[in-house]
Parts: sequence; C-alpha cells; structure tokens
Amino acid sequence: MRSVRRTARAAALLAVLALVAAGCGDSSDSKDSGNGGQDVPDASALDKASGVTKVTFWHGMKGANGAAVDKLVKAFNAANSGKIEVTAVYQGDYDDTITKYKTSVQQGNTPSVVQIYDIGSRFMIDSKQTVPVQKFADKDGYTLDSIEPNIANYYSIDGALNSMPFNSSMPLLYINKEAFVKAGLDPNKPPTNLDEIMAAAKKLTVKQGGKTVQYGFNAAIYGWFVEQLIAQSGSTYCDNDNGRKDLATKVNFADEQGVKIATWYQEMVKQGLMPNTGKKTDDAQAVFKSGTSAMHLESTGALRGYIDAAKGKFTVMTAPFPHLTASDSGGPIIGGASLWIDGPGHSDAEKRASWEFVKFASSPAQQAAWHTGTGYFPINKKALDEPADKAWVAQYPQFTTAITQLHNTKPTNASSGCILGVMPQARKAAEDGLEKAVLGTDPATAMKAAADSIKPQIDQYNKTVKK
Repeated sequence: MRSVRRTARAAALLAVLALVAAGCGDSSDSKDSGNGGQDVPDASALDKASGVTKVTFWHGMKGANGAAVDKLVKAFNAANSGKIEVTAVYQGDYDDTITKYKTSVQQGNTPSVVQIYDIGSRFMIDSKQTVPVQKFADKDGYTLDSIEPNIANYYSIDGALNSMPFNSSMPLLYINKEAFVKAGLDPNKPPTNLDEIMAAAKKLTVKQGGKTVQYGFNAAIYGWFVEQLIAQSGSTYCDNDNGRKDLATKVNFADEQGVKIATWYQEMVKQGLMPNTGKKTDDAQAVFKSGTSAMHLESTGALRGYIDAAKGKFTVMTAPFPHLTASDSGGPIIGGASLWIDGPGHSDAEKRASWEFVKFASSPAQQAAWHTGTGYFPINKKALDEPADKAWVAQYPQFTTAITQLHNTKPTNASSGCILGVMPQARKAAEDGLEKAVLGTDPATAMKAAADSIKPQIDQYNKTVKK
C-alpha cells in the first residue's frame, strides 16, 4: 500500500524535525540501564529480567490492516506468555505517527518499537534514538538473508540494515481488460513506457456526443510516481547517491527526467486522454474503480479493493510499472514502512524484548499471514512458500506481477530511493510542480521552481543535524 499522502502540515513538521534533531543526539542522560542508549545488550538481559517485560508498539495501521496488527501481536504474546507482553497502540496515519514520535523524543518518553513510513528513514537515523537491527543481528549471529534484497536495500546504508522492513508495497500499472479487448489491444501485452501508454490511451479513450465516457488513462498528481519514474530511468532522485553516500543537498526532479514526466502529464491532460483529478489519490482511484479509465497507476495495496470494486463490471489486470522511456533499464522503489527499535530511555530487557518482537513480525509464517490479511508484499521471501500464501496468490494471480517485478529489479542506489531529511516536503514540492505543469505552466519552469522551493528546507535540516 502506498505511503500516506503529505498534507499542509509539512512546513510545521520541518520545524519540529529540526528541533528534535538538534536536541536528541545526546543520550548521556537517558534512563537506559545499559552502557549506552544505542548499545545492543546481551541476550541474557531478557532472561535476567524479573516478571513480564513490557513492550509498547506504536503503529499507523487501521481497518483491516489494524486488525492484522492486533492478530500478530496476539500471536506473539501467546508465544511469549509470562515473559514478554507487547501492547499495540494506533497513533493515526503515518504523518500523525511520526509527529507524535518526534514529540515523544522531546519528552524523553519514546515507545519501545515504532512503525515509521519509508520516507521518514533519514530522520530516524539522524535522531540517534534507535538501535539498528543490524547490530542485534550481528551480535546474535542472526541471518537477515531471507529479507527480500530490494526491500532490505531501501532500509540499509553501507550494507547495514537500520530498521526491520514490515509492510512493503510496489507501484503497478492497472488495466481494464475488457476496455483493452474492445479497443483491439492485447491486455497481455501492456504498455511498458510513457510513450506506449500515450499511444494506447488514444485508442482507449471513448467519446460520446462530445463527452468523454472512458479515458485511456488516469493517475493522481502524486509525488511517489515522480520518484518511481525517475528510479525506473536508473537515475537518482537526490544527490550524493540518493543521500546514501552523504546527506543529500538537493533534489533532481528538475532535471531531464522530471521535466519529461511533467511534460507527459501535461500532454495527457491537454489531449483529453487523462482527466485531471488533482492530488487526492481517492479521487483518481474512484475513476478507475468506476470503469471510466482503462489504465491507472497505483500501489499493490489497492489491488484487493480494485478487484472487489470491479466485480460484475470489468476484469482488473496488472502490469509492471512503466519505464520513462523504452531505453530505460532501472527499477521501481518499494514503499510502505518499517519497525524501529528505540534505545535511549529503555532498559536492556526491553530492547531485547523488542528485538524478539521484530524478529517474530518478520518471520515467514507471520509475513504470510500479514500478506494475505493486508495485501502488503511479504518482506521475507520464504513467506511465499507458506501454504496459506500460495493459496492466496493462486486466488489473486494479479499479485504475481508485483512479485516478479520486485525480483527482477536490481538493487541500486536509484532503486533504493532517496533518504532525504525532508523527503515528505520534497514529495509535496514535486506534486506542486507537476500540478502547475498540468494547469499550463511550462514543465521545465514548474519543476525548477518546485526543486528550488525545497532547497532552503534541505539546507536547514542538514545544518541542524551536522551541529
């Protein structure tokens, strides 16, 4: 499922982020009972603890996803009865969760484990509040080889895994099978790049009495798609190897690739091949669900809902996310969130108990249950061999597209995504530039203005964390 969209809170969050980053790097006066807030205690710490060790788990899952979290926690508590007890606490959406987490850092009262969305990774690393899961794995000789390479790549720097991937998604091209057949197109040979989508959209757009009753294509004005298309081109979204060599100092979406994306969006709308549904993802999704769009971009997380909505109306098919051009050989970036173990202010036994919970959540059986219960991609490749998972994929063969796409993507700095301290704000800026282009502004001008607008915030963030 896609990362929750940015809101008008982005500017306010930057101020909070800078304040937290400036004041949370020193754990010398923490309540930690070990030798250091970010140290990994010995496994014996949990065995020596008296009574039940309590773990607080903050998350941003609701509805069916929230029910799946509760089921996972219940299973863990049952397996560790009398030793560890995890309490899951819903904090609102991803934005709400990271905002509340930043406040908890300032107050010195962080949760034991917290689920943070993908683009919050840079802040979590810079906050110096967490113990990298790689440190636990290295200390215990615990192998992390079963984590999908592309997913592990996103949450790693210099080969070291910072957080445990939990709920992961990928972008897809969705297709209305019947619309393709009626237009004389083969749904089993879907468009593979933006030019091909435009060509197919011209054949798929249907007008009656001067009114468009079926658009050839539609997608929200969503910054995540800009990130994906740039990655598909094999280019990085920000400098310094997507912020993995050093702190990123600028975004690259005003370069050739970003301008091409904005130009394409502008032309699709101008030619009447795509409706302008704005930035709201729900509005773009509604167009495809109603059958008034033959092609659509969205996350794997939407698949189950699309299949249900299309029953009796049309058949939903999936295809790999398109490349920017026919010559591109890059791959898409995973989305979703991961689990971070907090260190400062938490006892050695609590940190150890948190590690046990994180391992449990990433196990094959639990990831299979999570996959089938939510539609998120299983981060543990062994989960796909679980009988329940095999049965689920057999029931929904459309999901195999995401599996194949993930496995065919070579882990690179481009496909690992940009870890920028103000990534939520950068995504919003890209959306602003894209929207201005769609409304008629010169694409190069629009994207340059958008990239320039985020530069002061990047500089402010970097100056703060380097103090």
